Amino acid sequence: MPTQTTSPGPLSPTPRTTLTRSRHRAATDRAELDALLSEVLVAHLGITVGEGEDAHPVVLPVAIAVDHDGPDEGGSLYLHASVAAGWISSVRDRTVCLTATLLDGLVAARSGFHHSMNYRSAVVIGRCRVVEDADERARALDLVVDHMVPGRAATLRPPTRKELAATVVLALPLAEASVKRRSGGPVDEPEDVEAGGWAGVVPLRTVAGAPEPDAWSPAEVPPDVAARAAALGHGQG
Repeated sequence: MPTQTTSPGPLSPTPRTTLTRSRHRAATDRAELDALLSEVLVAHLGITVGEGEDAHPVVLPVAIAVDHDGPDEGGSLYLHASVAAGWISSVRDRTVCLTATLLDGLVAARSGFHHSMNYRSAVVIGRCRVVEDADERARALDLVVDHMVPGRAATLRPPTRKELAATVVLALPLAEASVKRRSGGPVDEPEDVEAGGWAGVVPLRTVAGAPEPDAWSPAEVPPDVAARAAALGHGQG
């Protein structure tokens, strides 16, 4: 798992991110948001594209990285895209919604109504900022790489001018966010429990396989990749 500095203080959702259902599942400690964003590999960015009657919502899968000491309020959540992406003009200095979810288990109950899932999820709402500062852009891009494989950015060549010119780096403040989670077994009706039948949880987790080199790689897997595979459970039964 990528190493992150935990931001202090409580998690205080705004009216836009306050839970309206199952409020007992809301996190109150910002460390839970930090831990979730540190672990998740794919988030989803919700935006509105088009204008007037042609406007419509789009939800995009994105890779992310977090800098808790970033310049945005509450820290900076970074993502990147191609300058040629059609949706880029729809997020510049506009409010967006990013969600991140980790699925921890399938909850099988004694009725269809009480089937559920164990999960941890976050919602972040804020105005998306295009990162223009060269030093911040470089740091953000390194953080995105290191979020996938910690320590890898330091082993790579610097990006070329052409690559940098083709890439947009976006930042989202982490000040307005909420976290919701569920854990444990099914919550069945007493009469269903008395009637018998099996109920329980099927645990789920992301597990890495053995690293697979391409045709031009040396035989030995580099330490950063090997460590990442090990951290994700490669070799565990």
